Amino acid sequence: MLLKTLYEGGFIHGDCMTVTGKTMKENLKNVKFKQNQKVMRSYKNPITKTGGVVGLKGNLAPEGGIVKIAGLKKLQFTGRARCFDNEETAYKAVKNRKYKDGDIIIIRYEGPKGGPGMREMLQTTAAIYGQGKGETVALITDGRFSGATRGFCIGHVGPEASVGGPIALLRNGDIIDIDAKKGTINVRLTKKQLASRRKKWKPKKINFGNGTLWKYAQTVGPAYLGAPTHPGGKNEVKVYADI
Repeated sequence: MLLKTLYEGGFIHGDCMTVTGKTMKENLKNVKFKQNQKVMRSYKNPITKTGGVVGLKGNLAPEGGIVKIAGLKKLQFTGRARCFDNEETAYKAVKNRKYKDGDIIIIRYEGPKGGPGMREMLQTTAAIYGQGKGETVALITDGRFSGATRGFCIGHVGPEASVGGPIALLRNGDIIDIDAKKGTINVRLTKKQLASRRKKWKPKKINFGNGTLWKYAQTVGPAYLGAPTHPGGKNEVKVYADI
């Protein structure tokens, strides 16, 4: 029934082939969504429109970012950037309370390539919330969060810093506007200013040069595509499932 209502809402490709040898549309042809039950809702009648998370886009995240709004008292935040190039230095600063209300803590070079592997930023976000600053401080990262993350935290920001995304160009003191109602995330810099900084930007030296992590970082794609390590089904030369 879940697949049926997703298909009816246009969220599933009906022509997608499945392991039954039939397409998704064919599999769901005789399935009916039962109205007289309280376990599952139709796509027309969701509990919330967002489901607890909101996608953000803007000049700081052209490929988007994700903010968890469940439990937030306010959905807008404006503050000054406080930049860190990995989670360890950010956590140390938070632990020693070397930040102030209104700061937006930036943790970058933690994306799929930069992490590598898009590490979880739970340690720093938990420290902020544990200090009672979940509503007065925000956090932006090209890394990811766990489901336990609390406070005004934006993750999955892309393009990530390791490929020269706008998050890599931020400097301490830059003013950032986040609006989870409008779905926007912008730094108050002009296109000209961002372009000027990009010319001066140099890729961060990575601390690994071989092995599986190196291979992964060379092939992994952006977060908004699912951080894939392959070009996708459309580019496959041979489908090994066809036997």
